[in-house]
Amino acid sequence: MKNLLTALQEGRLIELPMNDKVKALEYLALIIEAIPDIGVGSDIVKDVLEREALANTGIGLGIACPHARSKNGAALLCAVGWSPQGIDYGATDGKKVHIIVMYYIPDSQRNVYLKELSGLARAVTETGGLEAIEGLQDIQSVRERLLDWVEISMEKAMPTSKARMIKLETRKAGIETAPGVEPGKISRRLTLTPFSLLVINNEKIIVLSQNQLFSETAEKAPELSRLLSANSEIEWNGYQIWMTSSRQFSMNRLLCECLAVKLNE
Repeated sequence: MKNLLTALQEGRLIELPMNDKVKALEYLALIIEAIPDIGVGSDIVKDVLEREALANTGIGLGIACPHARSKNGAALLCAVGWSPQGIDYGATDGKKVHIIVMYYIPDSQRNVYLKELSGLARAVTETGGLEAIEGLQDIQSVRERLLDWVEISMEKAMPTSKARMIKLETRKAGIETAPGVEPGKISRRLTLTPFSLLVINNEKIIVLSQNQLFSETAEKAPELSRLLSANSEIEWNGYQIWMTSSRQFSMNRLLCECLAVKLNE
């Protein structure tokens, strides 16, 4: 499971800030869409949701593997989301999904994807299945479990000593970054900021986010709500911002759920 290992090394493992299936899929799709290697013109969110509507990707044992396909020659990529409470996903076994491994699959990599999916299912079964996943307490324990799956898969394809060496190097690389990672930071290049935007009387805005600096800056930008009302995807102040949903309330109040992605220098 080389691609899952790469996702861990590059920090594409996050705790999902919501337990709604569609919003979780949108969130992970936006993470993949923001990877520079994807290139322009990709609509991962649309592709993932359309494919999910055709066939549920919950494979059982608390795991789901949604995906988007592409005709370009990019590499197979994935991002991983963890839901502590679990998501009502409609999986084949009727159980809640706790870990979503979302794949971006170029046409030339379909066989690689199927092989990785098979290795993932085998590794989950060999490490205790759903019970082991439900017992995970924090993002670091999730990372350790994923590395266990990678090791099991690698042991089938290479000498055990080499597989364990790769796993050890990955664990060592994550010791300094994983426990103390800043909220929303998923790699050295990408920073995620989920936020809620409350618009009152089409003028005053209130921004709710764990990123205090972002909130303070956004609340001083009255044009932000106007831009988002005109287009659900905008560029603003060095951020790429997506509005994932919006709800109209009484007293002329509009609540928008958004995700901002900024490329770090």
